[in-house]
Formats: sequence, C-alpha cells, structure tokens
Amino acid sequence: MGRFDGRVAVVTGAARGIGFGTATKLAEEGASVAIIDLDEAAAAEAAAKLPVVDGAKAVGIGCNVADRASVEAAIERTVAELGGIHILVNNAGVTRDNLLFKMTDQDWDMVMDVHLKGAFLMSQTAQKHFVAQKYGKIVNTSSISALGNRGQANYSAAKMGLQGFTRTLGIELGPFGINVNAVAPGFIATEMTDATAARLKMDVEEFRRLNAEANPVKRVGHPEDIAAAVCFLASDEASYITGQTLYVDGGISLGT
Repeated sequence: MGRFDGRVAVVTGAARGIGFGTATKLAEEGASVAIIDLDEAAAAEAAAKLPVVDGAKAVGIGCNVADRASVEAAIERTVAELGGIHILVNNAGVTRDNLLFKMTDQDWDMVMDVHLKGAFLMSQTAQKHFVAQKYGKIVNTSSISALGNRGQANYSAAKMGLQGFTRTLGIELGPFGINVNAVAPGFIATEMTDATAARLKMDVEEFRRLNAEANPVKRVGHPEDIAAAVCFLASDEASYITGQTLYVDGGISLGT
C-alpha cells in the first residue's frame, strides 16, 4: 500500500527537474499523476517515464499556467482522464535574472505571471474540486531566493509572494479540509542550475562544489530531496500542518 493509492496529483512544470522528481515520487507511492508543462510533447514524454503502480495512470498535459482558459482545460482533462484531483503541486517556474537597473518589464512580468499568477489560477481552479469533496492538498514551490538574492529582484519577490499566498490559503481553505503548504529549495542540481553555471561561464561541477561548500551539510540538493518534502506535505501524515514553508536547503538559510 502506497501513501497515495487512489489519489490523483497534478504537478506543474514537471517535464524535468524538481517537478519531474516530485511526479516520480508521487507515482512510486501510488498516485495517478498529471504532468503539466508548457510543452505538451515534453509533458507526455515525461509522463511515459513515470513508474505508475497498482493500476494508477499518468498523463502529460500541455498548459500555460498563466492563462485561465488553459488552466481550466488542464484541470478538466485531468479529472476526466484520471478520475479526480486530490493533490496540486504548483512547481512551474522560470528565471529572468538581471540587476535591477537592467531588468525589463518583460523580465518582471514573465516571472510574476508564471510563479504567482500560475499558482493563483491553478489553486483557484483546483479548489473548486477540493471544496466539493472536503479534501485537498496544495504544495507551492518557493525558494531560498525569497530571502533575497542579487540579480533576482523579480524571482525573489515572486517566491516570497508564494509564501504569503500559502499562508493566506491555509487560513481560507483549512475549514474545507484543504492543507496548503510550501517548500523552499536551496541549491538543487538541475538543468536550470546547470544553465546558471553556463551563463556565469563556470564549470558545472565547480559551480556545484562551491554551492555545496556554502551550506552546513556540505552537499548540493537533488530533486529527490525536494520530492520527499513535497510528498510528506501532500500526505495525510501532514494533515495538522498548513500555511507553512519548509526550507529544504542544507541549512544555508540558518546563516552559519
């Protein structure tokens, strides 16, 4: 018996990286999973790789999380193909890093739209189902960058905004059997952080080594580390936890 037998989970931005790691862990523990990604072909390819068990299913769905019609269609398709929705992981994200004086309106708007508007639209659409069934779990992906990070005024603001969003939904939705929490990853070895290394003209392994040395546990994080935290918060074991943000960062936010 898995923790998520009979449950249906939606994970946005899940064709790769943290999202795919989370979708994989949910599937391993019995959930049927809808992988949501802007690129439907990539979403379908990722869904085909999930280790579905005990009659569970997986589907890849193309969706622009910042567009209401696209979001509503994605949730409707999830319910139709997988039989319901019980868990929503708002993981979709982009970066458009730049110092403030160089940051464009487009840099700002893109990051806010995907992170904040995307989480708003997905949560608002999913909660209709959650309220009706008096059960639901929402987990939002924040970041250690919420605490401030040079060159990421847009990303930092969006990620801290998600923490406020999480607290408010915890208050509003708790009476309806819905738990809302967030995870705030530190440095995670993914294609996104590898791209950052390339942008900085640094060797990937050296970039990872330096980030590992910066935190108390002296290693980088991996998508599996975040997936474990998300799955706990999405489980019934965490039914007395809501409105919280869990930093999964090797202890770097401790400031040691």
